[in-house]
Amino acid sequence: MKLTENLIAPIFNEKDIFGRKINLEEYRNKKILIAFFRHAGCPFCNLRVHALTKVHQELKAEGLEMIFFFESKENVLLRSIFHKEVSPIPLISDPNKTWYDAYGLESSTSKSTISHITSFVQTAFKAKMAGLPMHTMADGESINTIPAEFLLDKDLKIKKVHYSNSLSDRLDINLIKQFAQDSNIFEDKSTSK
Repeated sequence: MKLTENLIAPIFNEKDIFGRKINLEEYRNKKILIAFFRHAGCPFCNLRVHALTKVHQELKAEGLEMIFFFESKENVLLRSIFHKEVSPIPLISDPNKTWYDAYGLESSTSKSTISHITSFVQTAFKAKMAGLPMHTMADGESINTIPAEFLLDKDLKIKKVHYSNSLSDRLDINLIKQFAQDSNIFEDKSTSK
């Protein structure tokens, strides 16, 4: 079931691939971007991770933290120098898709197929030019997982939900920057006086 704005985000308490305990409760009083990706070799996802890691320090200075989920097993992620270098951003392996299910992530053959037909070649080229990993799926990974991103305010309330319509459809980074500066940007201005 998909989540909606103004709900409290499902609370997870997991270890990331770097061995750190990541308890969402401990992020209370911070703004957070929680991003769910596909598998470790997905060029669509790795380009997005690359873009987010480039603005990580800027967003952190504004008080916004990031937490990333991948459906790949921990050992698959740890084989990748690129994914190891995502630290200090927590990267949680969820091969059983416990949190993918809790956050309402979609599995869609049609969205995945259309994305691969219309933009895989260009995306793969961009990923290769950026030196990002790209490989076939490992055991248990799915070609049909569709990414999602969530912006949470300081009381762990979801302020913005973005379930992707394609594998390259993500929240605009400028919108994330605006949220980092002002978590009230999604408030309905017509009802607040």
